[in-house]
Amino acid sequence: MLEIRHFHLLTKLADAGNLARAGRELHLSQPAVSRQMADIEEHAGGLVFERKTKPIRFTPLGFRLLETAYNVLSALDRNERDLARLRDGQAGQLRIAVECHSCFDWLMPSMDAFRHDWPEVEMDLIGGFHEDPVDLIDADKADLAIVSHAKPRKGIAYHPLFRYEVRALLPHQHPLLQKDYLTAQDFRNETLITYPIDCERLDILREVLGPAGVTPKRRTTELTVAILQLVASGRGIAAMATWAVQPYLDSNYIAQLPIRRNGLFANLYMATDKSRGQLAYMEAFLKLNRDTCFTTLRGIEKI
Repeated sequence: MLEIRHFHLLTKLADAGNLARAGRELHLSQPAVSRQMADIEEHAGGLVFERKTKPIRFTPLGFRLLETAYNVLSALDRNERDLARLRDGQAGQLRIAVECHSCFDWLMPSMDAFRHDWPEVEMDLIGGFHEDPVDLIDADKADLAIVSHAKPRKGIAYHPLFRYEVRALLPHQHPLLQKDYLTAQDFRNETLITYPIDCERLDILREVLGPAGVTPKRRTTELTVAILQLVASGRGIAAMATWAVQPYLDSNYIAQLPIRRNGLFANLYMATDKSRGQLAYMEAFLKLNRDTCFTTLRGIEKI
């Protein structure tokens, strides 16, 4: 008989497109993957996918098993949610504070999906731009905050979402575009356009410019689109996550360069109160957002 681990391998194989990547994402060795595939094909009585195809093409037997795998795993997820409701209670509230407006691109679909699975949980977005959204959790004005800096705080738990690259954004024809990458000194005579948040919470200032003693002129605005318009019109340069501005890079609205030879990388987290972060519906929301991010965004990595 097939086991749950076999169904996980089939669905991951469909998502990843090859056995090696599926094994890595399931933290399985190559021999373990091969043994599981042999078990699956012995049960099916034939090949599950066509060999030497990129990406993998499932056979009719494979498609039937894959359909079963999705149905079984979906039923198990529903069962876990039902058990959690019975164990922890069905109702609750989820007030979300966001420091980056670009997060809405993947947050809104996650919220819509969550409402379908947890209709008893009252959801709300805390309006306005928040210099430090975690303060709202401490003040019991929010239950969850999306932040880019996991500064240790008493009673706060940080749940990793993904790792991403921060790149310099410049107007076309800027002289710095002749370089392969920017260093701290390249920012010295530039106007740096940022969100209106503390220097310690901006990766470019905390990780690159501050240690080098570079303090460029700074201009702030709350909206991502406003930052990009200022950059495009030659009012300054910015340093932002590539996932947040990918459509503008694709349309060639602005130019971009790496920061430092090996790049500048940062992480995104969801912050919760430690006790509330263990609630079943909160854990479900965190998992749903991780899955949505990796389905929706390009160029991100697992932390």
